[in-house]
Amino acid sequence: MGKGGQNYGKGENLSAKMESKGENYAPWSKDVGECEEKYQVSREQGLSSADVEKRRLIYGLNELEKHEGPSIFRLILDQFNDTLVRILLVAAVISFVLAWYDGEEGGEMEITAFVEPIVIFLILIVNATVGVWQENNAEKALEALKEIQSEHATVVREGRKISNLPAKELVPGDIVELRVGDKVPADMRILKLISSTLRVEQGSLTGESEAVSKTTKPVSEDVDIQGKKCMLFAGTTIVNGNCICLVTQTGMNTEIGKMHYQIHEASQSEEDTPLKKKLNEFGEALTAIIGVICAVVWLINVKYFLSWEFVDGWPRNFKFSIEKCTYYFEIAVALAVAAIPEGLPAVITTCLALGTRKMAAKNALVRKLPSVETLGCTTVICSDKTGTLTTNQMAVAKLVAMGSQANTLRSFTVEGTTYNPFDGNIQNWPVGELDLNLQMISKIAAVCNDADVGKSEHHLVANGMPTEAALKVLVEKMGLPSGLPPGTSLGYDGVLKCSYTWNRIEKRIATLEFDHDRKSMGVITCSSSGKKSLLVKGAVENLLERSSFVQLRDGSIVELDQKSRETILESLREMSTSALRILGFAYKEDLRDFATYNGDEDHPAHELLLNPANYSSIESNLIFVGLAGLRDPPRGEVAQAIEDCRTAGIRVMVITGDNKNTAEAICREIGVFGSHEDIGLRSLTGKEFIELPDHEKVKHLKQSGGLLFSRAEPRHKQEIVRLLKELGEVVAMTGDGVNDAPALKLADIGISMGIAGTEVAKEASDMVLADDNFNTIVAAVGEGRSIYNNMKAFIRYMISSNIGEVASIFLTAALGIPEGLIPVQLLWVNLVTDGPPATALGFNPPDKDIMKKPPRRSNDSLISAWILFRYLVIGSYVGIATVGIFIIWYTRASFFGIDLSGDGHSLVTYSQLSNWGQCHTWTNFSVSPFTAGARVFTFDANPCDYFQTGKIKAMTLSLSVLVSIEMFNSLNALSEDGSLMSMPPWVNPWLLLAMSVSFGLHFLILYVPFLAQIFGIVPLSLNEWGLVLMVSLPVIIIDEFLKFVGRCKSGVGKSNARRYSKHKSE
Repeated sequence: MGKGGQNYGKGENLSAKMESKGENYAPWSKDVGECEEKYQVSREQGLSSADVEKRRLIYGLNELEKHEGPSIFRLILDQFNDTLVRILLVAAVISFVLAWYDGEEGGEMEITAFVEPIVIFLILIVNATVGVWQENNAEKALEALKEIQSEHATVVREGRKISNLPAKELVPGDIVELRVGDKVPADMRILKLISSTLRVEQGSLTGESEAVSKTTKPVSEDVDIQGKKCMLFAGTTIVNGNCICLVTQTGMNTEIGKMHYQIHEASQSEEDTPLKKKLNEFGEALTAIIGVICAVVWLINVKYFLSWEFVDGWPRNFKFSIEKCTYYFEIAVALAVAAIPEGLPAVITTCLALGTRKMAAKNALVRKLPSVETLGCTTVICSDKTGTLTTNQMAVAKLVAMGSQANTLRSFTVEGTTYNPFDGNIQNWPVGELDLNLQMISKIAAVCNDADVGKSEHHLVANGMPTEAALKVLVEKMGLPSGLPPGTSLGYDGVLKCSYTWNRIEKRIATLEFDHDRKSMGVITCSSSGKKSLLVKGAVENLLERSSFVQLRDGSIVELDQKSRETILESLREMSTSALRILGFAYKEDLRDFATYNGDEDHPAHELLLNPANYSSIESNLIFVGLAGLRDPPRGEVAQAIEDCRTAGIRVMVITGDNKNTAEAICREIGVFGSHEDIGLRSLTGKEFIELPDHEKVKHLKQSGGLLFSRAEPRHKQEIVRLLKELGEVVAMTGDGVNDAPALKLADIGISMGIAGTEVAKEASDMVLADDNFNTIVAAVGEGRSIYNNMKAFIRYMISSNIGEVASIFLTAALGIPEGLIPVQLLWVNLVTDGPPATALGFNPPDKDIMKKPPRRSNDSLISAWILFRYLVIGSYVGIATVGIFIIWYTRASFFGIDLSGDGHSLVTYSQLSNWGQCHTWTNFSVSPFTAGARVFTFDANPCDYFQTGKIKAMTLSLSVLVSIEMFNSLNALSEDGSLMSMPPWVNPWLLLAMSVSFGLHFLILYVPFLAQIFGIVPLSLNEWGLVLMVSLPVIIIDEFLKFVGRCKSGVGKSNARRYSKHKSE
C-alpha cells in the first residue's frame, strides 16, 4: 500500500495489531530478500497453514468491506426532512382530524371530507418512494468496485502450488504466481520475473494511457503510485509475461480498498443541488408567510368565535364557539393548501425527465435527475485527459524514413486518431509506389508485432499492446507495394489486410521478447524463398547503438557514420518535444547461426533463444531504416469544445495520472493553454499541488483560465474538487477509471465515459457520455441552462398562481363572506389543472445566446424583487376576481350586460353577505329555490343554509375564474419580460395543448355528476361562462403592462423580439 496508508473501517485493536505487523512498511523501497524476511516467508515454501490462520485473524479476509447503508426506515424519515413536505404533512394530519370531527358531528359527507387528506398523503407517499429508490441506488458504485476484484489465485503454501484458491483467502505474506490475462488479487511486491518482461494494464487505477512495464528492482520510498514499478495492485491486469509475487496488502488496505473508502466518504457528503437549496429556502420563507397570514386571519375573525363583555373596565363573560373556531381553523388549513404549490415536485420531476430525454438524444445519459439542473450552473469542468480529451487509442502521428543519402531524412505526417485504418491518411504519400526503405518499415511494423485490431460493437479496439496496434494501423495506411505475389490476402476478412499479407510473405519462426535492458523486440522470419531475416523495433537510441548501417530510399545499404547518427537523433529530439513516444525500426539479413533454423527445438541455434542474455548479441550489426512517433491523440472536436467553454464562462481544468510533458503537449494542442504560453504557474503535478500550503492551493485554483494537474492520484483529485467547492464553484468532474470514482462521487456533477469507462466510474457518476465525447458535456451544459430557464418560468407561474389563491382566501376571511374555495378544490387546481401548463413551459425554446452568457451563480434567487412585485400584483387581481365573482352572484342580477338571474337565485345585500353568520337573528329572511344543472336547491327548512349549501354556484364561479386566470397567466409565463406580441402563444404549441387539457379536465369535474359532487360544484350556463371569461382575461392586460415597465427598466424588449424572429425563421 502507498506510504501513509490507513486502515479504513477496522477497529482500534485491529489497527494496533496491523501497525505492529508493519502497516507502514514500504515494500517497494526494499530489495526482494528484505521483503521475504519482513513477511517471514520464502518464495519456494510459502506460508504454512498455521501462519495463514494467524494472519487471517489479524488482517481478515481479502475483500472489500460492505458499508452498512442507512436503514429503509431511516431513508423514509429522511424524505420528510424538507420544509414543503413538512408543511404538507401537517396540513394533511389537520385535514384528516377535521374530516373525522365533521363526520362525528354529522357534517360533510364522508367521500368529500376525506378526499383532501387522502390526496395529500398520496403525494407524500409517492415523493418518499421516489426518494428512497434514488438513495438506495447510491451505493452501487461500491458493489461495482467489488466486481473488478479477482476471484481466484495460484498460491504457493507449504511448498505446494495451489491453483484456483479463492482470492478472498489470501493473506499478507502469501506467494502468488501470475500469468498473462490474470487479474491481480491483492497488492503485491514482485519477487521474480519468470518471463523476460512483465507489463500491466493499470490505467483504470492510475490514469496512465498505456500498459506499464514492471521490474523487481526497488524504488524510492516517497514515489507516487505510478512510480512503484516493482508493485502490482489489486484489480489491475497482466497483459504480458509471468511472475512470482509476495502479497503485501489485502482487502481494505489495498490501493483499491482506499478507493472504496473514498467513494463511501464522498457519497456521505453529497450536497443538495442549487435548485433544491433554493426550493428549501422558498419553503422556509413560505412557512413564515403562512404563519403570519394564518395569524392575521384568526385575529380578523376572532370576534366570530370568541366574545366577551366589559364589566368595570375588565373583560368578563367570555363566550367561545367551538363550531366557529373549527370553521376558521379549516380556513387556515385551506390557506396552507393554497400557499403550497403541491404540484411543483411532480412538475419539476417531469421537466427534468423530459430534459434527460433531450440529453440522451445528444449522447448524454443522465442517471440522477437533479443533475440536469445542476449542469446549467457549472462553473468549472475538471476533466481527465486519457479517454476524455484524448481517444485512449494510440495512433502514429509522424513517420520518419531514410532519404536518398545517409544524412537525409523524409518526414510524413499521419492523420487519424483511432484504430480505424480509414480514419485519416498519410500526407504526401506515394500511394502504391513504396520504395524499398518504406517497404522495410512497413514489413517490420507488421511482422514484429503481437497485436491485432478487432471489431467491438460499432467501433474498433486493440487486442494486445495499444502501441503495436497503432503500428499495424499505420501499415494499413501505408498500403502494399505493387508487384507482390497474387492471392496473398485471400481468405482474410479482417481490417488489417496489409499486415496479414506481410505476415504471409514473412513467416515468423522465433521471437526475441522485449526486455528493459536492451529496450527492443525482435523476430526471426523466413520468407517464401527460405531467406532468414531478423526484424527489430524498439527505443531509437538503443537500436542506433547496435546498428552499423542504414538503408537508403532505394534500398542500398551504407555505413551508419556519426553525421547520420546525429541527424537521426536530432529528429528524435524534435519529435520528443511534441510528447510523442518514438519507436525505431531496424533489420538484419546476415544470420549465420540461424541460416538453417526453422523453429525446430533440436536445432543448435534454438539454445541461443532460450537465454534472453543472448538477445543483444543476436540484435547487433543492425541496419537502421526509420522511426515512428506515436501518441494518444486528442479528439478532433475537443479544441472547439474548450473554446465554447471559454465563451460560456466555464473554466476547464485537466487532472490526469499521465506524465507532465505528455499532458502539457495535449493541453497546448486542444487550447487549454496557448501554444507559446508560459505555463510554469499553471501546470503542477498532483504531488506538487498537495505539498503547497493551504492558502497557496486556493490562490492556485483561483487563477483565471485553464489549469493542469499531472501524475494525479485519486486523493489529489478529491482535494482539488473539495477546494473548488469550498470556493463556491459548481464542479463537473469527468473520468473513466476506477481512480476517478471518488472524485466523481464528490463533485456536483460526476460524468463518466460510456464506452471506455469502467463500471465503477459509471456507478459513481451522475451522467454517462454514450460517445465518450467532451463536446457532449458542453452541449449538455447548454441544455441544462435551457432547462433551468424553463423551470424558472413554470416555478414563477405556479408560485404566482398560489399567491392568487392565498389572496382569495385571505380576502374571503377579511371580508367575512362565506368560504369561496375549499381545500379539495385548491388541491385539484394545484395538482391537476396547473400541472399540464407548468410542464409545457418546460418546452419553451432556448435562448440563442444561452452559451454566450456566464454561468449563473448557484445562489442566484429564483424570484427577483421586481418579479415578486409583479406576481403580488397578479395574485392580488386573482384574489379580487375570485372573491368578486362570488360576491357578484349573491348581490347582482346582471353584470356588464350579462344576465345572471336565469337560475332563479335570490339576491342579498353585501352587508347581509359579509355578516352571514348572524343570519339566524334576521327576521323575515327567506330565500327562493334555484336550479343548477339538473339539481334544484330549496331552503324552506333553513333559509340561512343559503350561505352554506346554497353557495355551491358561487363557489363554482370562483373556481372557474381561478382556473381560467391561471390558464391565461401561463401565457404570461412564456417570457419573463417579452410581450405576447413578440413571443406569441404558438412559439410553444405544447402550452396551447396543455391549456386545452386543463380546461378539459375542469369541464370533466363540472359536468360529470359524480365528480361534481366530490368537488362541491355544479354545471355553469353559457351566460355564466361569459362572466367567467370577462373577469379572467384582464390578467393578460395587467401583466403586459407590468412587462412593459420591466422592459423599460432593463431595455430588453428589442432583443426579445429579435430572438423570436430568429427562432421563427430557423
